[in-house]
Amino acid sequence: MTIHREGRTFLLAVLLILAGINFTLWYLDVHIVFYLFLALSIVMMGLFTQFFRVPNRKLTNDPTLVVSPADGKVVVIEKVFEDEYLKEERIQVSVFMSPFNVHQNRVPVSGTVEYYKYHVGEYLVAYHPKSSQLNERNTAVITTAGGTKLLMRQIAGAVARRIRFYLKEGQKVEQGQELGFIKFGSRMDIFLPLDADIKVAIGDKTKAGVSILASLKE
Repeated sequence: MTIHREGRTFLLAVLLILAGINFTLWYLDVHIVFYLFLALSIVMMGLFTQFFRVPNRKLTNDPTLVVSPADGKVVVIEKVFEDEYLKEERIQVSVFMSPFNVHQNRVPVSGTVEYYKYHVGEYLVAYHPKSSQLNERNTAVITTAGGTKLLMRQIAGAVARRIRFYLKEGQKVEQGQELGFIKFGSRMDIFLPLDADIKVAIGDKTKAGVSILASLKE
């Protein structure tokens, strides 16, 4: 396990602040308060550290499969009309990430980034039905070697107000490659072809780069 680069400066800053407060409390000889705050500091550092962790994983590598781009829980599986870029009906699968999940996002299929756009938006709770259209978000389309286009969307939530997308239009990407990062809980949507064979159900837990969402017919 390693610590993601998005969290290293943050964790160092939090550690220094907490250490300073604990030292001050000890110096002022308020030992009961010191021990209580020390315990709180340890819990806080543990929570923040697990949030920014990047676990070692054996990634799925199969061009016929779509892997989950995020850790979390499947909260949506439904047919929708994708009106931003594809302009056609798709099966939307959404994965909700709680603050306790790993928040590194991964590429679901190998291919080429055909489209990318950042959208300024609101900060509704990520499981809100309209968050996919109204919240701050990144949208990207990856075209596979067989010509299938997959649209995916990183969505900020009520707490997550910093989303990072590391890929660029025209870039060739590999399944399981790092895609981006969302801080402190949010959601990822992926829009699959109607003939995709969905392999998950509502409530299933997923791991980015490992769990299979669907198989493709190419």
